Amino acid sequence: MKPTLTVFTPAFNRAYTLHLCYESLKRQTWTDFMWLIIDDGSEDHTKELVEGWISEGQIPIRYHYQENQGMHGAHNTAYGLIDTELNVCIDSDDYMADDAVEKIVSFWKKNGSDKYAGIAGLDASPDGGIIGTIMPNNLKEATLSNLYGKYGVKGDKKLVYRSELTRKTPPYPIFPGEKYCPLSYKYILIDQKCPLLIMNEILCHVEYLADGSSMNIIKQYKRNPNGFSFFRKVAMKHAPSLKEKFRESMHYVSSNLMIKNYKFLFESPCKIITFVAVPFGIILYLYIQNTGKATVLKSNENMQ
Repeated sequence: MKPTLTVFTPAFNRAYTLHLCYESLKRQTWTDFMWLIIDDGSEDHTKELVEGWISEGQIPIRYHYQENQGMHGAHNTAYGLIDTELNVCIDSDDYMADDAVEKIVSFWKKNGSDKYAGIAGLDASPDGGIIGTIMPNNLKEATLSNLYGKYGVKGDKKLVYRSELTRKTPPYPIFPGEKYCPLSYKYILIDQKCPLLIMNEILCHVEYLADGSSMNIIKQYKRNPNGFSFFRKVAMKHAPSLKEKFRESMHYVSSNLMIKNYKFLFESPCKIITFVAVPFGIILYLYIQNTGKATVLKSNENMQ
């Protein structure tokens, strides 16, 4: 019988930390899941490690290797392969709470339907501290955009999506020479269809490693300006408030200066706001180009 949930993990040279996720999946109180590993061109011993786990036969594992495309390319592949009702991404340096599968599946079977995109749960640090803030206790459902923009929630949350939606939503674009497009692109598009159910339960333990994307976000801006410019147009168009539209416009200006696309104003979905944001976008561009910092993160918060 096909499981309800696919746990998928994009991995690139993470053999040294991938065992944390494996061990947590072996500890799950429910076994109604499949683990899908997308090996995004690893050059370490990830393949041999996973083959050893498959031979152990303790949990169902599906392994897929591809040439390196970056995190978003690995997500594209995963969404094309997943055939279960629900899916959740657990990064290669993270691991699931021991009862996460039980909580996800039982909560969805009780409350889920095609009216909802999935579930928003909590991320926690390895010592159990909530990443950012909890979600409002009396809130049953919300789009991801409203969680942050309207309800003031902070920090990464663990997102469980209906696989039908992640499969049908347009894939992340792959730009030559770039390896990153913000994952929020798909989440914003899914927001336009239906809200997420809110579950204030810890589903995942997160550690922001020094070589991870979150801790190198300014480097990502510099290396992937086409991906960020593409994302900002979508985020600007669907931003829930004027403040957020302005913020996205400012970033949009900065990314386009990096790729020397001076027609960005004509290509913007919010031309007036973008025009007003130009001076601030120039300042941001100069800051990103000249700062020695790798990230703007505080200890337990993340940014898109």
